[in-house]
Amino acid sequence: MKQPTRFAASQSDEGRYRLLVDAIADYAIYMLDIEGRVTSWNSGAERLKGYTRDEILGQHFSRFHRDEDRAAGLPERALETAASEGRFEAEGWRVRKDGAHFWAHVVIDPIREDGALTGYAKITRDLTERREAELALRKSEQELRLLIQGVTDYAIYMLDREGRVSNWNAGAERIKGYAPAEIVGRHFSQFYTEEDRAAGLPAHGLETAAREGRFEKEGWRVRKDGSRFWAHVIIDAIRGDDGAVIGFAKITRDITERREAQRELELAREALFQSQKMDAIGQLTGGVAHDFNNLLMAVLGSLELLKKRMPPDPRLTPLIDNAVQGAERGAALTQRMLAFARKQELKLEAVRLPELVGSMVKLLRPSLGPGIAIETQMPTDLPAVRSDSAQLEVALLNLAVNARDAMGETGRIIISAQRAMIAYADPAGLPVGDYVRLSVCDTGEGMDEETLSKAAEPFFTTKGVGKGTGLGLAMVHGVAAQSGGRLVLESCKEVGTIAELWLPVAAPQAAAAEPAGPIDSEETPRLKVLAVDDDGLVLINTAYMLEDLGHEVVQATSGREALEVIQSGRPIDLVITDQAMPQMTGLQLAAAVRTERPGLPVLLATGYAEAATGADPCLPRLSKPFMQKDLAQAIARIVLQPARA
Repeated sequence: MKQPTRFAASQSDEGRYRLLVDAIADYAIYMLDIEGRVTSWNSGAERLKGYTRDEILGQHFSRFHRDEDRAAGLPERALETAASEGRFEAEGWRVRKDGAHFWAHVVIDPIREDGALTGYAKITRDLTERREAELALRKSEQELRLLIQGVTDYAIYMLDREGRVSNWNAGAERIKGYAPAEIVGRHFSQFYTEEDRAAGLPAHGLETAAREGRFEKEGWRVRKDGSRFWAHVIIDAIRGDDGAVIGFAKITRDITERREAQRELELAREALFQSQKMDAIGQLTGGVAHDFNNLLMAVLGSLELLKKRMPPDPRLTPLIDNAVQGAERGAALTQRMLAFARKQELKLEAVRLPELVGSMVKLLRPSLGPGIAIETQMPTDLPAVRSDSAQLEVALLNLAVNARDAMGETGRIIISAQRAMIAYADPAGLPVGDYVRLSVCDTGEGMDEETLSKAAEPFFTTKGVGKGTGLGLAMVHGVAAQSGGRLVLESCKEVGTIAELWLPVAAPQAAAAEPAGPIDSEETPRLKVLAVDDDGLVLINTAYMLEDLGHEVVQATSGREALEVIQSGRPIDLVITDQAMPQMTGLQLAAAVRTERPGLPVLLATGYAEAATGADPCLPRLSKPFMQKDLAQAIARIVLQPARA
């Protein structure tokens, strides 16, 4: 009775086993007899290989192999391996009923009863999708590897957890100079400068990347040959499946050229800003100086005429003289203001600096004091420069006095000059060409950056009240710019200051004009003079001066009014006109007079250099403010010199 019960239980277990195997749809599970013929077939095998149970039972399993694999004897070797080694396991191509191929993972186990081989158990799984994904990943990795190796503009490489280099692309070799064999295994900190290593920057970069996922910064890095380059650096943390950092990916790009270009752009912008600021200040300063010149013109002329006409009085004469001296000092200030504004008329000529500096040093030594030593360093073959010698002397005097004031009672001033060349476009605006750099160096207290940036601005001074006008360097700046050069200041606190005047080399044929000798104005005949000025004070003052000289004066307050007098046919021997007038300037009036009445002389009275722009070089000019003797000399030159010629 017990035996049938065990048999029934066995039958029941076998049934459950078959149900379990048939329920597995992702695996083909079936049995082979000892020759390799199929003896069982589950639903997973039917789904995977396409055969029904009735179609495949009794068929040899080799039909699942490709023709070339059957020809090579792979099915037989699989069974032999399973029988001899206890298992056969491999991956390879298999064939479905419809002829389609799929990539399979195959396991064959031998079945033995009482030690004798009775057949085989076979499990097959379709791994086509996984294999395609692995192949795609492998292809992507290979393409990425080729891409990284082909990139030469970026250094792309990996670091281990401690920061040692584990691979190296062609861009890294080009940028940093190391071959892979020279750098793999070494710590990446050797790309940093010594000061950055001492500050712990390499470790900081890795710690930041590990903590935040990425580190990004710019800074100096070092190549194999020791040269430095400005780098943009990115370090990304690489994490394992558990989230722990297992290494770092590092990308470095050499952006030295971009940084230099940006720096040059910023310098150019700053230079443009400074130029625009100085031009704006110059326009304001020039306008103020022009108006102030006209006021001084009236004051000086009136004082001069008053002194001539009043009887000698020891109580009044000193007051008149004092007023004249004050007005003359004001006139000197306006000349400096006009020089800064580049509106002072310069007499540009070839100037030899060794001779000019030599004569100036003789004057400077006694005036600067016994404690100030002056040295000169002038090459004998220095070419002449193009400038105004008188204004250049004043500029040199201003620089020497500033140097003396910065040093106190003792110190040393070195005046030197050397030839310089600008071969490329200059950010400061100087054109390409040959220059001479005239330097005045002192051992004074120097200036900080803020003071240095304002030093050449008009009315800026570090001296006490009443000890300086703040126009000295402004005047030097204007003379240099109007000569076609520039003023460069360099200074350091507690070291001293260097003021450099860059002046263009004069053309070889240029020569200094011989100064005109004085003419006896008493020989000048009495003239009918047309005086033109839009400023009533200046016009009246000029008319009084002319009448005091014995001339007959016709007054006009504008160029249009003066032209109407000329066109009326009224007899006029000479026209004296201001330049800066509304609607019609003095130059425009001179051109109209030349058309209306050729041969009628015109004297241009102005303090503006712009009067020379586009003007006839033969047109005589008289600088404002002028005294009566200056006016008499100018008229005499116009009237008497042509007659003597």
